[in-house]
Order: sequence, then C-alpha cells, then structure tokens
Amino acid sequence: MATTTTRPPRTIVLVGHGMVGQRFLEALAEHGVTGADRVVVFCEEPRPAYDRMHLTSYFSGTTPDDLSVTPDGFMAEHGIELHVGDPAVAVDRAARTVTSAAGRTVAYDVLVLATGSYPFVPPVPGKDARGCFVYRTVDDLLAIEAYAQGATAGVVVGGGLLGLEAAGALQGLGLRTHIVEFAPRLMPVQVDEGGGAALRRTIGDMGLDVHTGVAGKEIRTDAAGAVTAMELSDGSAVDADLVVFSAGVRPRDQLAREAGLDVGERGGVAVDERCRTSDPAVFAIGECAQAADGRVYGLVAPGYEMAETAAAAIAAGPAAAETDAEAVEAATEAAAGAEAAAGRTFTGADTSTKLKLLGVGVASFGDALGAADDCLDVVYSDSRAGLYKKLVVDRDGTLLGGVLVGDTDAYGMLRPLTGSVPPVPPEQLVLPPGAGAPAALGPSALPDDAVVCNCHNVTKAAIRGAVADHDCTTVREVGKCTRAGSGCGSCEKVLAALVNDELAARGVAVDKGLCGCFAHTRTELYEIVRVKRISSYVRLLDEHGRAEARSGDGCEVCKPAVASIFASLAPVIGADGYVLDGEQGALQDTNDHFLANLQRNGSYSVVPRVPGGEITPEKLIVLGEVAREFGLYTKITGGQRIDLFGARVDQLPAIWARLVDAGFESGHAYGKALRTVKSCVGSTWCRYGVQDSVRMAIDLELRYRGLRSPHKLKAAVSGCSRECAEAQGKDFGVIATANGWNLYVCGNGGATPRHADLLAQDLSDEELIRLIDRFLMFYIRTADRLERTSVWLERLEGGLDHLRDVVVADSLGIGAELEELMAAHVAHYRDEWAATLADPERLARFVSFVNAPGVPDPSVRFVPERDQVKPDLTLLSGPAIPVRGTLEGASA
Repeated sequence: MATTTTRPPRTIVLVGHGMVGQRFLEALAEHGVTGADRVVVFCEEPRPAYDRMHLTSYFSGTTPDDLSVTPDGFMAEHGIELHVGDPAVAVDRAARTVTSAAGRTVAYDVLVLATGSYPFVPPVPGKDARGCFVYRTVDDLLAIEAYAQGATAGVVVGGGLLGLEAAGALQGLGLRTHIVEFAPRLMPVQVDEGGGAALRRTIGDMGLDVHTGVAGKEIRTDAAGAVTAMELSDGSAVDADLVVFSAGVRPRDQLAREAGLDVGERGGVAVDERCRTSDPAVFAIGECAQAADGRVYGLVAPGYEMAETAAAAIAAGPAAAETDAEAVEAATEAAAGAEAAAGRTFTGADTSTKLKLLGVGVASFGDALGAADDCLDVVYSDSRAGLYKKLVVDRDGTLLGGVLVGDTDAYGMLRPLTGSVPPVPPEQLVLPPGAGAPAALGPSALPDDAVVCNCHNVTKAAIRGAVADHDCTTVREVGKCTRAGSGCGSCEKVLAALVNDELAARGVAVDKGLCGCFAHTRTELYEIVRVKRISSYVRLLDEHGRAEARSGDGCEVCKPAVASIFASLAPVIGADGYVLDGEQGALQDTNDHFLANLQRNGSYSVVPRVPGGEITPEKLIVLGEVAREFGLYTKITGGQRIDLFGARVDQLPAIWARLVDAGFESGHAYGKALRTVKSCVGSTWCRYGVQDSVRMAIDLELRYRGLRSPHKLKAAVSGCSRECAEAQGKDFGVIATANGWNLYVCGNGGATPRHADLLAQDLSDEELIRLIDRFLMFYIRTADRLERTSVWLERLEGGLDHLRDVVVADSLGIGAELEELMAAHVAHYRDEWAATLADPERLARFVSFVNAPGVPDPSVRFVPERDQVKPDLTLLSGPAIPVRGTLEGASA
C-alpha cells in the first residue's frame, strides 16, 4: 500500500545489489516509496542482482542473464539509479554521504547496507597459488570454467551446501573431484550423523571422493606456482590441478566498521528488530547484518524478511532526516511507533532448507540435530536406497524438527507442522508407502498460521485468503497476490494442493484439463486415442473436446500434445507415423514443421544420429564436407553428436540428401523424442570396463529412435561404476556390473538436475531391454504434457516403489501390453528425412517464401568468427538507441 506523506523527498542509498537488495527495492516500490523519494544503488558486480541459489545451473546451460532476479525495466519504471560495477568505498556519517570507487559522492537521508558476505578461505599455505578459487559469484564460475579446460582433478574445501554445489560443478566439467570437510560428516550444520552417512554413500556412488574429519594442510605447487596437489591433515595427499574454497562465509561489514557502526563480536553489523544499526539513519539487511537475536543469517529467506522489515520501517517515517539529536530521537520514536502499529519486526528466522545437491534431495527443518532436552528421534534408514529420514519429537509428540536425505517430498508438509502435534503418529510420517499404515496427511491438516512459503513468510491463511478474498483461482495468481512460491520453490506442491483444496471447499470445480479445448488430461486423451483408435485431431476435438471448442481450430497447447500422442501410437491406431502428412503437419511445434531446430536468426540446425557416439572416419569426412559445402558452423555436443548450424530452410533437403546417402538418419533433435544414448568405450577399450557399453548404447538408440514422448528423452550407458557416460543423470541410464546391468531411471541435467533412481540391478541384456520397454511406454502413457521423467516420477502416486511394482513386478498386469506397444514402434520405424526426400510433395514445404519458392530469406546472414560463422544479429536488432541508465556523478 502506498504511503501518504507531506514530507520533502528523501534520498535513500542502497549499498549492495544482490537478491536481498533487490527484494528491498521491490518492497520500497510496494510501499510507494520509490514514487516519492530518490533511490540510488551501488552494485559491486558488473551485473544486476542474480539468483545465487541456482548459481551452479550455469554449468548446465543457464546463462548469467537467465539467473537475473531483476525484472526487465524495473529500475526505469521506479526511477531507481543503479550503478553496476561501482562499489561504495566510504561512508561519512557526519556528512551523510556515500562515496563509490568511481568517485561518485551521494548524500543520503537513509542508508541501507546490503553488502552480503565474502568467502572464508582457511589459512592454508599455498592458498593464493594459481589454480585456487572461491565459489561465490558468476565471475568466480567463469574463472573456474576457463581454468578447468586444462585440468584433470580438483579439490573442494568444504562439504556444506555450497561446497557440494561446487563439487558437482567440477565433476560436470570432467574433473575427478575430491571433497575435503573438516567436520566428521558432510553438511554438518543441516544434517545429523545418520543423514551425513547416507549423503556420503550416495555421493560416493556418483564417483566423488569424500574426505571427512580432515583439513587441508598445504597446497603443493609446481615451479610455475600452479596447483599440483593438496596435502591433508592426516598426512595423505590428493593430486589436483584446481582447488575451490567453499568453507563458509563471513559478513562483509568492513564498510560499517570503518564508518564507526556497532558490529557483533564475531562480525555482522548489529541491528535492532527493525534492522536499524546504531545510527538511526542507517539500516543493514541480509548476510552483512547481525540480527536482534545475535545471529547472522546466511539464507535468502531471512534476508528477504529483513529487507521487507527495513522497507516497512523506512516507509513508516523519515528515519532521522533531521540533524540535531533531539529531532533524531523524536523522528526515530515516531517511525518506531508507526512500525509497531504495523507489527513489522525481525527478531529471528526459520533456517529450514530443502535443496538438491548433486541430484540428491536434502532437507532439514526445526531442531534437526535434536538439541532440545529430553527429545526423542523417530528414524527410518535404507542405506541401499540412499534414504534417511529422522523426526525429532518431544515426549508429548510435538514435532520439533527433522532431517530428510534421498526423499524430501514430505518436507513441504512437515516443516509447517513444526511446533505442533501431527494428526498421525510420527513413525507413519517417515515410513515409505507399503511399509506401514498410510498417513492420510495433506495440506488441509496444516493450521492456518502454518508458514507455507518460508522465503516470503506466507501462511496457509494468507493463501486461503488469496482464493477467498481476491478470487485467485490458480497457483500463479496466488503467487502474484502473496509472493508464495516465488522464492526457492520448495513449497510449490503444498501451495498447489492448498489452492485446489480451497477452490473445492468453495464449490469451485478444479479444472485439470489439458487446455481450454479439452477437459481431459493428457493421460486421459492418450487412453481415448488408444482405445477408440482415433487418428484425427478434428474427430478427437469434436467427440471429446469442450462444447465451446468443438468445430474449432484448437490451440497451441493441445495441438502438439495430441500430435505427440498420435505419433507414439501410430502403429496401433493405424495412423501414418510421418508427422508432416495431412492434418498432422498443422499440429506440430515450430521445430517439427521443418524437421530441424530453429535458431535465433531464422536459420536451422542439422543433427544426424550417431548411435552410441560411434562413428566411422568416412562418416566424419562426410559431415566435414557437408559443413564446408554449405558454410555451416560445426559443434561437438555433450550428447556425442556433431551439430551443423546455419542452414536455411531451403537448404535442408539438399543437406539431408547428402547425409542420407552416406548412411545418416535424423537425430530427432527437433522433436520430443529420444535424443541420444551416450556411451563410454566400455570393456572393448577401457581397462576398467566390465561390459560392452558401446554395443549396448547402439542397440538401445536404434531400438528407441524416433519414439515420440511427452518430453525429450536422453539416455546413457556406462561400462563400469566409474560412470564416464553420466548415466545417472539421464531419463534412463545403464551401468555395467560384473553380473550384467543396473538400470537407473528418471534423472536429468539442466536447470533443475535430478539424480536417477536405481530401478533394477544385475540384469541380462534381455531383462534390461524388457524393463526399459515397459518404463518408456508407461511414461508415455501416464505423463503430462511437456513433463520430464524426473517430474513425472515425483508426481506419480507411490513414487519409485509404485513405478518398480508396475515395471518390474507387473503389478497392474499391463507389462505385456506395454511391450507390444514398443514392439509395434520398433517394427514400424521409418527415418523421417529419408521419407521426406522420397516424396516431392513433402519436399515442397521446404521454402522460405511460399509465393517465391526459389528465393532464400535475405535476413538469414552470417559473419565470420574463429574460422567459422555465426549469425549476423545486427540485421535483427535495429538501430542502436542510446540509453541513459544512471545519473553520472550524481550527488545530493
């Protein structure tokens, strides 16, 4: 709500622009402060605030721009002056000015410090050697990525949250990775001994070397001063080319110290319950502040609360703009009185956390380590499955806290119940399905004052109010109204359930339909198509669409989803499996329209299949000749293929004619289908290999090629437990054992990586293929539109146990049916590009302009770079327009 005031405009200076600083600016805007006062921001980094919680996703393709938490146009809309790459270096409290590194001096009425923290680097001899890094900013990641190009092994010092993130990043860069943690277990702050042991076993199975209970003693270097090894405190040593320090952080309070502000004994700018420092005109928020309870909080959720508290206090009054002591005191008391009425204070925060580390779910909440007197533990542990669950309760059954490793689905329900007696016995809350009486516990069991979204302190009552009082009908609408779910995302499942429950309680039907055209889910449509053998979208829409959508054209949501269903069931329903024939052609997504991936300048990429990553010299030569003849950019991918970029749509048939003649076929990089089955060289070449992983990868890729599914599918086969093919990060992955093959399912990389789960082990070739057949067809049959296998498994009722029952034990009796569906796919497979080239009518669509078939698109042009080409984007960007982003040399 906007603050009404007749006071003169103030100048509010924010030092630091991280996630907490950005939340502070948003809170100021929500209070209407940015419309009345001048706001100036000094940012040390060369880019605006970004998401540090997902920093590691950079290594899986997320760009720095993708990480940004600063909405486009936010600064301009609210008149905020942002100076990036220009940190504040001095504060003169007497003159009330801030001076930056670039020499800007700005007078302030209110100063807010959000300088965050800095990485702690233990005083290990050699810590400044070439090859030593910290893991804190985007620039740190860029430096690590560049240095890792010539490295083979790395050490991460620190086994906490960020340390494990860093270890995953090094492993993803191809380095053998060691984790050194001084404490006796990993994540010692969040998990107990049992949880640490489960986490260590799981991480060790991924091929990381874990050293706990030891410290780094010395970093060894070569004659050039580069890292070669780290000696440990137990006398052992590990070879390494690169060392990453991630051993905790310390508050960045130097600016406050130099300005004479009070700081805590162990660091942190001392603040009161309204985040004011010892100077009433100065506030401190986030990791640089020592809160009123004497703690420094290193999590984003408490930082957000502090940001909102400070913004509310600043909005409530002038915050000591006067100069004499009596006036300062009076203004401070007035602001405090207004704020007391509003009730906005910060005296401490919940430090519960839920996250995925190296694909392993880890969560802790409340008194996770059982520090309370006379408390009791309720523990479930399955070391084989990598599961550990512990609840801490007192003698009257009150839930005090807990630790979850391997399966964190219950976190969203358990954390809000902390401090209350759950409606079911605690043992029912940790036992897996089938191991005990079912715990009929859902979001409806939560009390109204339970905090559902910890990041933004949103209660169940606030969520219900958003539905009841503000007519919100979707999770997105509730999120906009309350900010719930817009932080770390761990509350999304509970949030969705609460919204649906509240809608149902109010008599509002919860629409689970695919889109505005169909009231059925994708799974229901799949069964309708399969049972009724429907192969026409028009018929499906007219017979099973919503009344208002019948006889219509459909929408961009359902058309490609139905097209995928038709393609995956084509042999069974008697349809032509070619995706561009007749009605099918109008249903496809952009990439499928031309059987190629559309690139940013309007050109297309060509990705031929290379089964298992194995290719002959002759085929390599053909790829080079084609790329040279058509002027294409070439790149080797992480999926062991060679991509050719820069083809105009009219060139695609000629390019593919050359490739098909040489024995290549479509790699389906453009479709929601099987992409690749990656492999290591296996027992044929590798001295560690125990099975022929290349042969198996080729067999699997040729079996499942062209299989259309709700989302893309990636797979891998590793020839031994060293896991060089990264099979445990795929939708289905196979790892060789001395007795056969282990099958892992439902993993993925990308922005939200998930470690795959072991479905079955020591399988023969025939058993392996039968189970993969069933798994894939069950996924295609029951998944939602655009739902990866990892998300599907987490949504699947009963989770992995149910999936294992269906696929391995055939509990539903559909195993043979699923196998028959796959057999039909294999028998009817045709290469889409070979079929296209054989039909002149199909070739006719490959033109840039329908009314001028022989004319190429003049906007698709390229410029040279590194002996290849890249898109000439100046054609698309328009004229350069100067933008005034900040007020140079601004002062007040």
